[in-house]
Amino acid sequence: MPAEPVRPHPPATTDEELLGTKRRAVVPNKTEPERIERIDRDLVAGFEALRDLGPAVTFFGSARVAPDHPYYTLGRRIACRVGEEGFAIISGGGPGLMEAANRGARDAGVTSVGLNIELPFEQGGNPYQDIALTCSYFFTRKMLFVRYATAFVVLPGGFGTLDELFEALVLEQVDKIRDFPIILVGTTYWSGLLDWIRDRLVDERMIAPGDLRLLRVTDDPDEVARAVSRARDVQEA
Repeated sequence: MPAEPVRPHPPATTDEELLGTKRRAVVPNKTEPERIERIDRDLVAGFEALRDLGPAVTFFGSARVAPDHPYYTLGRRIACRVGEEGFAIISGGGPGLMEAANRGARDAGVTSVGLNIELPFEQGGNPYQDIALTCSYFFTRKMLFVRYATAFVVLPGGFGTLDELFEALVLEQVDKIRDFPIILVGTTYWSGLLDWIRDRLVDERMIAPGDLRLLRVTDDPDEVARAVSRARDVQEA
């Protein structure tokens, strides 16, 4: 078999500078206080920009989906329907299904938030954001995704989407967040993952059978809107 082409090394990002080199040592061109200050700037900028946002729903999904794809159309419809219930929409701020969510917010006339991340590829901002922030670090971005959301809507995606999905599941499982719907959109797309969770994680007692209730899956915009509205009522009670 022919060898796979060597992927060129992309430009360094702030995350890479913090996490280290191939030797797993932190790159020494910043002092630790400087790194902590930069983390602080990420969080303070997010807290100040979003403090008056009101109820919101965070959408996750692939950056690689084109606007003419059915997933894009569905994501936009669901974001619009959720927006019609009075929720702002938060996404990762990039193209693809993140753009679909922000565009759906615009359709509904609600605040559209993009929390972008410094990446060497894929992550240019989309034009449908009312509030656009760029985070230096994944973990600060993830905190903002959770802190200002009533629920997560997870559209089809790759490793980044799976990372965000499973981190949310852990937070819900261990009661760091409560009454927080995690809604998978794309019944066909997610069916294999759900089967694996059921057949492996549950059957081999890696998770409890009741943990399956942390996930719901649908393609119905009205069902998503009802679920997030119920969660808002419980959280505000």
